[in-house]
Amino acid sequence: MFGRVRAWGSRHRNLIDGLAIAPLVILCAMAIPAYVESPPPGGRPPGVWGYVLLSAALVIPLAWRRARPVQMFAVVALVCFCQWLLGIQPVPANIAVLVAMYGVAARCALRWAVAAGAVVELGLILALIRWDVAVEPLAIFSGTFFVLSPWIAGIYANTRRRYLESLEERAERAERERDQQALIATAAERARIARELHDVVAHNVSVMIVQADGAGYAMSSDPEQARQALGTISRTGREALAEMRRLVGMLRQDGQAEEYAPQPGVAQLDDLVTQVRRSGMAVEFTVGGTPIDLPEGEQLVIYRVVQEALTNTLKHGGPGAVARVDMTYRGREVLLQVTDDGRGAAAPPGIGGHGLIGMRERVAMYDGSVRAAPIPGGGFQVSVRLPVSRAA
Repeated sequence: MFGRVRAWGSRHRNLIDGLAIAPLVILCAMAIPAYVESPPPGGRPPGVWGYVLLSAALVIPLAWRRARPVQMFAVVALVCFCQWLLGIQPVPANIAVLVAMYGVAARCALRWAVAAGAVVELGLILALIRWDVAVEPLAIFSGTFFVLSPWIAGIYANTRRRYLESLEERAERAERERDQQALIATAAERARIARELHDVVAHNVSVMIVQADGAGYAMSSDPEQARQALGTISRTGREALAEMRRLVGMLRQDGQAEEYAPQPGVAQLDDLVTQVRRSGMAVEFTVGGTPIDLPEGEQLVIYRVVQEALTNTLKHGGPGAVARVDMTYRGREVLLQVTDDGRGAAAPPGIGGHGLIGMRERVAMYDGSVRAAPIPGGGFQVSVRLPVSRAA
């Protein structure tokens, strides 16, 4: 709610500035009858219209205290000085000089704040002398305290505002750097995969296609040549498989031996959920709709998304977190939703992880969409929409 009020105030700065000086205007208006009937002793009374004009000259410049604080203070101080030269009695609107000083202290550099405070302090001493007030240390001390209070408040507001601005700037810079790191990681991953796939697959598959075409033509006329072509296809396929295994081995970081097993799919989700439950986290798994046969690639995507989401819950959900996996077959698409009631936005950010990036890249290969964000009130949710390919 505070954020909405602040945003509204940013859009209507002029209105806020006008409302801020409204109490001073009301005070000046209410003081007119009492001021006319019994003006304060000393000095020359300005009269009704003089009172109104003097009050307007002091109050109206305050509307620009945010846009032009130094110029506004100069105008108000000049009006007060002219009032002192003409010997006109003080009016309630003279409080505007303190408001103007506060505006300079809250909006400008320290040197301008010090200059404004010195001018007001000098004006206080001149006023004490002008109105035949005994210039005693107690009077000067009390008047100085009356001047320093808004001046110190303005300095504090200025410091606080600059601190908040620096925090916002650091947050924006960190967000930009995070987005840049994500883009760099995505581009590097794509470039590396493209290079490896081209080097490993393109040549061998091209040879296999040529040999398969030749075997098809020579099948009836020259069986021996056809057998040689099939042997070349078999040998080239084994070489391609060995190169792909080498690529997978390069991607591994734990140094463990490779296991050449079929890629997991939808059928292995129950085993995955059971494995997570054994680790101590409660998981609910439901399947809705009419199941259909999905291509192995899309099944692998679904499995990896669930695996990554549950892994993130284990890492960041906190103790006692409960996860729920909902998989729904709906027409020509599969909807997947992994929700937990963990710490959500309060969880500390991971360092160097690209799990969500890899998740989006996998789903994007099949023209799907991913939404991963904290849930209001606590928890985290990963929602995936995966269109069913024509091969299904």
